[in-house]
Amino acid sequence: MGSHSSHLRPEHLPTPTTPAGRDGLAALLADPGRAVVALDFDGTIAPIVPDPDRARAHPDAVPVLARLAPALRAVVIVTGRPAEVAARYGGFAGVPGLEHLVVLGAYGAERWDAATGETRTPPPHPGVEAVRTELPGLLEKAGAPEGTRTEDKGRAVAVHTRRAADPQGAFELLRAPLEELAARHGLAVEPGRLVLELRPPGMDKGVALSDFLRETGAGSVLYGGDDLGDLAAYDAVDRLRGEGLPGLLVCSGSEEVTALAERADLVVDGPAGVVSLLGAVADALTDAPTDTPTD
Repeated sequence: MGSHSSHLRPEHLPTPTTPAGRDGLAALLADPGRAVVALDFDGTIAPIVPDPDRARAHPDAVPVLARLAPALRAVVIVTGRPAEVAARYGGFAGVPGLEHLVVLGAYGAERWDAATGETRTPPPHPGVEAVRTELPGLLEKAGAPEGTRTEDKGRAVAVHTRRAADPQGAFELLRAPLEELAARHGLAVEPGRLVLELRPPGMDKGVALSDFLRETGAGSVLYGGDDLGDLAAYDAVDRLRGEGLPGLLVCSGSEEVTALAERADLVVDGPAGVVSLLGAVADALTDAPTDTPTD
């Protein structure tokens, strides 16, 4: 393993800055068998890269999750990517300890289970195919700058501006035309870190997370995310905390998006920070029952 994260001792567990976050972490540590750790993929356990097809999980993410998962009720990845793609890019298949990991892809519309390796996908939304056909002409007409690229996510289509000479300028230039295109075909536009995603409405990470927590009978939840699409999951955790389910909101911090950091109970430094936090939690759960005085 390439970093020190797996060697963190329990005393390295950071303290959440809010009472609700401290309660959420305490509940996870006190009863891990009922805890769910839910994580976004890109920007949270996988570093953001210019080409999204080259995104891969942080090298320590899978080893740390494999240590942590057996102590938990479940580990779930909640992502806008197709479920099978996130599972492949994450390297989750066939890893001892991750037999019960689940990937909820396409904002929960798809599901990949590590136990079977099978993916469940609903029929595609007809608007996505129409957008896929019209998008090249629209980008040309709108004057999309060189470096703008599209990503076919199966149940969604994304337009990335990270490689343009002026990424933010390209993002702003294309936002209105893409919103008009999406509306014409019954889709919604989800803005993110220099990406505009056109996808079916009605499904978001909050709905996906809430449904999964009910399904698993979770007693607590840790949710980690980095981008605007994760705000719906933050809203869901806030709502569930109001109903008595302890939760911890973790932000994989970046300079590109600050909206999550302002609401998080705990901000860490990007995917490496998320992996270090999960490693510290795994150490705490592993060491807690066996620690003995050394006098």
